[in-house]
Amino acid sequence: MKHTAIILLMTATALAGCGSTTTVDDYRPTAEPMDIGTGDKVAVLGRRDAGHYETDRDFINCLGNQLSKSNFQVMMEESFVDALYPWFEPRTAPKHLNRLKKIMEIPTVQEKIRSEKISYLVWLDGEVESHDMSGAMHCGLGPYAIGCFGYTSWDKVVTFEAIVWNLQDLTEEARIRVDSEGTSYVIGIVAPIPLLTRVESEACVGLGNQLLSYFTQEVE
Repeated sequence: MKHTAIILLMTATALAGCGSTTTVDDYRPTAEPMDIGTGDKVAVLGRRDAGHYETDRDFINCLGNQLSKSNFQVMMEESFVDALYPWFEPRTAPKHLNRLKKIMEIPTVQEKIRSEKISYLVWLDGEVESHDMSGAMHCGLGPYAIGCFGYTSWDKVVTFEAIVWNLQDLTEEARIRVDSEGTSYVIGIVAPIPLLTRVESEACVGLGNQLLSYFTQEVE
């Protein structure tokens, strides 16, 4: 009975703290909506530093899928990098607007951007971190103890920044930063029970919705 009470208390505590907090901050030089023509595309690209750093691919794909809920076309990262090879590979991809302008001076790049009808590029940088693990889980199989008892918890922090570049006039249209954090738990009640916070998905939805609010579809 004592163990049952402790387990119920741990479960209630975990459920109460398993939520997440998400904030979205943005900066735009103008409040005007970003026009995008019928059939034009918005490409999504994550930061890559060859050999030692890359933006979380699952988050990039999530953001691309979130943007796909609009009525404009989204060009996912792999398709964009393949189409513009080798100019957006990790060693050559622009990390700031001046570098992008130099790449856009290359005739083959200009032609490919026109033929693919890519109007905007969303350049994404960020990471997902887990830290501050605590608690203890004990698992065993014997005459007096079967299964797992105890709990572990850890904090997860998600931080991403998206920069929107206009590929027609080579200007920066917006910067959006999303921060999301929460605590996840695994509770041992015979079998381990995970209670995981949804920080990545909440950050993805928050960032995607903010980006979508900037665009307006041109009527032809």
